[in-house]
Amino acid sequence: MSTHDAIVIGAGPNGLVAANHLIDAGWSVLVLEEQDTVGGAVRSDSAVQPGFVHDTFSTFYPLAAASRTIQGFHLEEHGLVWRHAPAVLGHPFPDGSWALLHRDRAITAALMEQQQPGDGDAWLELCAAWDTIGDALITSLLTPFPPVRGGLSTAAKLPRVGGMDFVKTLLSPVIDLADARFRGPSPALLLAGNSGHADIPLDAPGSGLMGLMLTMLGQTVGFPVPEGGAGMLTQAMARRLESLGGRIETSTRVAHIDVAGGRATGVRTADGEHHTATRAVIADVIVTQLYGDLLDPADVPARVHRRIKDFRLDPGTVKVDWALDGPIPWATPPLYAPGTFHVADSRFEMNQALQQVHAGRVPAHPFLLAGQMTTTDPTRSPAGTESVWAYTHVPQKTVADAGDGSIRGTWDHDDVERFADRMQARIEALAPGFGSRILKRRVLGPRELEARDANLVGGAINGGTAQLHQQLVFRPTPGLGRAETPIGGLYLGSASAHPGGGVHGAPGMNAARAALAHGRVDAALAPLRGLGRRALRR
Repeated sequence: MSTHDAIVIGAGPNGLVAANHLIDAGWSVLVLEEQDTVGGAVRSDSAVQPGFVHDTFSTFYPLAAASRTIQGFHLEEHGLVWRHAPAVLGHPFPDGSWALLHRDRAITAALMEQQQPGDGDAWLELCAAWDTIGDALITSLLTPFPPVRGGLSTAAKLPRVGGMDFVKTLLSPVIDLADARFRGPSPALLLAGNSGHADIPLDAPGSGLMGLMLTMLGQTVGFPVPEGGAGMLTQAMARRLESLGGRIETSTRVAHIDVAGGRATGVRTADGEHHTATRAVIADVIVTQLYGDLLDPADVPARVHRRIKDFRLDPGTVKVDWALDGPIPWATPPLYAPGTFHVADSRFEMNQALQQVHAGRVPAHPFLLAGQMTTTDPTRSPAGTESVWAYTHVPQKTVADAGDGSIRGTWDHDDVERFADRMQARIEALAPGFGSRILKRRVLGPRELEARDANLVGGAINGGTAQLHQQLVFRPTPGLGRAETPIGGLYLGSASAHPGGGVHGAPGMNAARAALAHGRVDAALAPLRGLGRRALRR
């Protein structure tokens, strides 16, 4: 048994952000992690092929690079080194040409201008608008709702970028956003592909904001990766925490959150050990696990039980890792080698694949999000080789296979291997000879992803759908749109909370700030409670 000011359940990036912020405030903190290493969905390993490092889940981190929270921890002092590819993002067309996003916006614009006169200037105008309002907008998105400071800053800058016309741009589907500003195919494909990182249909409101934000982050901070593997980011967070006196226990599953008098008082682990939290428990867990498994039903209000039933996951995921004995043999190599690349013949095909997933159909031509990791960070594999990955979304509940009918949607070994063949064929079509360069392949389907991180239920990597009906005050459900829960001293600090998925640490930071704010109120009221008790004794 141990006693701490705060207990954090889960050592993913959000849990580690919360723990670091609390220890900076002088609290004693214990972090309990079910897996045998920290990181959650920010981990890496060498299990595919000796000498190769593959990121098990997420890989590129523009939001971390833009996050004041994560940057404020100065993780470079704890071993973190950021690396960048020559180009941020590439999208090969079937004819061998490329859409390329370079960190130097002038190069990006020049490439677009070559393909379609006028698009270069339009691109630079969009970048200039983002320079004016982007930081304030990101601050608004990553802080608790309502975003008072960020919202005021955004409102003050809106007239300089077009006022309500720019608001309309942000709320537009990404397809409309692109068509309103550009005539050539490259800007539209880059924006749409970045929007496809979330599960919002490309013709739906909200997709424009997602596509614009990720694309402009690529233009301002790039898509960096931690040198040596994704896990180096969370390991740096862990080292910082421990250097300040925080404790982390891995291979320790929390089985129950104790509640007394309507307040969280601690946790019990699966092996029966009890830990007391005198001030707060922060749960970096998917919301359905928090209210469905970790708490006694009697401790959760009936209205919360009802609302959690309406919580919607994002789609499942299939991820493939390859160890190659040489670089990807692109039919036409790009002018600048991109770290991230997307695979879809067109925006139409991309949107069709996403719509098929939402309809419960396994995509016939899956839209791939992929990465050339050695191109980005040469430490990832031996010289002359390449560490590559690709992932795509699949239905949580499969109705049918929109392809050849061979995928059943059970996502057992045979299913994921057949689907990985379908994914691999997409790259082979653009890079003939890709298959002959494979030394080893690893396929992680929905089952494998969830087994490696219990928050990734059914392979859902964003902690719940990013569609508008489950964002802002509606995340995770209406009435629970902040880190606070109906139980005193218990805070939700996972991607299920506002603002959702992405490695930016905002849910964890929001939870930590809420805990500190309530702690200050409790401290201020303590003398008054003492006066009341003394008055009663008189």
